[in-house]
Amino acid sequence: MQKQKKSQFEFVTLMASLMSIAALALDALLPALDTIGVVIGIKESVDNQLLVVAIFLGLGVGPLFFGPYSDSIGRKPIVYMGFTIFIIASFICVYAQSLEVMLIGRVLQGIGLAAPRTISIAIIRDMYSGDYMARIMSFITVVFILVPVIAPALGKLIMTQYDWQSIFYVQVIFSIIVGIWFWRRQPETLTSSNKIPFSGASFIDGFKEVVSQKSTMAYTIISGFVVGSFLVYLSASQQIFELQYGLKEEFPYIFAATALSIGSAIYLNGTLVLRFGMKRLVNTALVAYFFISLLYVVLFSSGMNPPVGVLIGFFCAQFIAIGFLFGNIRALAMEPLGHIAGMAAAITGFISTMMAVPISIFIGSFVKTSSLPLFIGFTIAGAISIGIIGLLHNHKKNSIVTS
Repeated sequence: MQKQKKSQFEFVTLMASLMSIAALALDALLPALDTIGVVIGIKESVDNQLLVVAIFLGLGVGPLFFGPYSDSIGRKPIVYMGFTIFIIASFICVYAQSLEVMLIGRVLQGIGLAAPRTISIAIIRDMYSGDYMARIMSFITVVFILVPVIAPALGKLIMTQYDWQSIFYVQVIFSIIVGIWFWRRQPETLTSSNKIPFSGASFIDGFKEVVSQKSTMAYTIISGFVVGSFLVYLSASQQIFELQYGLKEEFPYIFAATALSIGSAIYLNGTLVLRFGMKRLVNTALVAYFFISLLYVVLFSSGMNPPVGVLIGFFCAQFIAIGFLFGNIRALAMEPLGHIAGMAAAITGFISTMMAVPISIFIGSFVKTSSLPLFIGFTIAGAISIGIIGLLHNHKKNSIVTS
């Protein structure tokens, strides 16, 4: 029994580590954005946000290849492939002397990290199912939450002691350690009987089936709006707190507080979803998401930033709502597609990311001297999402009446 508990603890920690490298690559770099911007010749501080958006773009594109291909050749080779791409991309970033080269490196980092991030979910699905899978995922989420909390402070410490390039070196070292751990301790979970030949025709058929499911597309589009508006905060938070408020030293701790709010909601969701159901939680969270942001827009419509404590309070309230949206929206989108879960996860993730990236770039371009544009973006995204839920509900109601 002791050995089994130890094995499960190691498995949870290993899967969380595979997922968390992406969070480390995203969040540890936030305190260094200004410094990197000067080195690579960024003239507008708002363009620093592109360094965050670029890696997110790669994280969205990568699963389209890694997800279906892992069903063909196995889980472990894909993880090794992803780590190799990530390490090469990290050195491209270290030696980048222009924005264009840095963006190429960041996109490639995201593509590489899409492999361990995607495959960890596939491995969990291979080994567990039903309520037990949900239980394992909740444990992994608890470990995963810690990374966004500590990553900016870690990045700040590394940059203070050494330089911004060292942040990339630490990420590479961490990925190598996790890669070796994964190689030595995690068996292959895809059996020969479950391997599916990788082909363009199967991918096209899967894509057609995904887009033909109205509920899947509705929740995928909502995911694009929610993730897109959240990505604005992720990419603009450094500019808001360091440049608009002058809180350069305090920024890692402020980011940690907001990360804890979303993480706590994700953890709490694991309990409440069994009691109230995913749809009810999503509907409630979307309404809260909309009205919290609308309240901010009404109170601070002049564009003057409120006291920093008030802003942090609004962000934390908003992210508690988002914490109840992320997992539930994805699960609702996947609900009709269990028979092609791997491919469906890749396709829905790609669609929502292709929405989220341009949404975040557009909204983020207005976040220069005030945080108001961010909350206007939240409000619009919330209103559209609530409208989509209404249309989906009416469609189902009409379908029942017709039948």
